[in-house]
Amino acid sequence: MQPGQFDMQALLQQAQNMQQQMATAQEELANTEVTGNAGNNLVTATVTGGGELVNLAIDPKIVDPEDVETLQDLVIAAIKDANQKAQQLVEQKLGPLAQGGLGGLLG
Repeated sequence: MQPGQFDMQALLQQAQNMQQQMATAQEELANTEVTGNAGNNLVTATVTGGGELVNLAIDPKIVDPEDVETLQDLVIAAIKDANQKAQQLVEQKLGPLAQGGLGGLLG
């Protein structure tokens, strides 16, 4: 092989390894749960790393038939908090893999 050329077989192997690492990381994320909360833990929402809502818990103390709007706001805030934490988890898990890309293999 001449200087400046790259080994296509090695490049394909690296790409395949990176693809496997990405699939493994995505599977781990789908099985990882994160919890967000609102109202000093009166409402908690649990989502997977893939963003699927899997649990919602509401403390009975916050349930007031005269003030449904506050409860709705707390539910939304808890779900947003959980989704934000899930997104951070995705960035931590997939960031190094996504940043590498093929440019990292060729460079």
